[in-house]
Amino acid sequence: MADRIDKVVLITGGSRGIGAATALLAAQNGYRVCISYRSARSAAEAVAEEIRRGGGQALALPCDVADENDIVALFEAVDREFGRLDALVNNAGMLEMQSRVEHMQAARLQRVFSTNVIGSFICAREAIRRMSTRNGGQGGAIVNLSSVAARLGAPGEYIDYAASKGAIDTFTLGLAKEVAGEGIRVNAVRPGVIHTGIHASGGEPDRVERVSQSVPMLRGGQPEEVAQAILWLLSEQASYVAGAIIDVTGGR
Repeated sequence: MADRIDKVVLITGGSRGIGAATALLAAQNGYRVCISYRSARSAAEAVAEEIRRGGGQALALPCDVADENDIVALFEAVDREFGRLDALVNNAGMLEMQSRVEHMQAARLQRVFSTNVIGSFICAREAIRRMSTRNGGQGGAIVNLSSVAARLGAPGEYIDYAASKGAIDTFTLGLAKEVAGEGIRVNAVRPGVIHTGIHASGGEPDRVERVSQSVPMLRGGQPEEVAQAILWLLSEQASYVAGAIIDVTGGR
């Protein structure tokens, strides 16, 4: 465990995959960590307990980021438990079963965009209210999770997911300019095909193996490799970085 830096990071969707890897790495770098989860309570608690066993401080809290009231309650809980907020990782996201656009229903689109886009907006809103020097805060950093799908489009699979991540790219660029003068750096990480459980949600658990042959590095990435980029963007080493979108895609 690194020396305590007395900073608090909130990572949405921290029970698995990239979120869990980011939580563990943040704790190793001295952050006090709060992770949110929608339904995977036991997995989230296991991540928090692993951090505590290593000498860190961690909290796992329920939150459906598609629900504004849930988000407000989540941030209020962070206020009570830790008394401050220095960093937000907008990691929570979802996708639906693979589908062509001609078969998509409005309800599916509403679920995807409510979680992936609107949820990120509302979480950022709450973070800014706490971190912005304009509001009496001490500044901070926000990292949004995009996807290489925003560049590739995901035809025949997840065009809706890809479009939601394209929105995250634009959101990142605009918000970075909006709050840069208020002590908040906003950036994004755009992962490629990564070994996480999200692919099973889309109906193809072995998708990484299939797609990896189209990756110049000829392999899928690991969640920890994405987490390293996220933690760098949160750190003082990236003190002059705002509005950046870092691809972690194996060259894809």
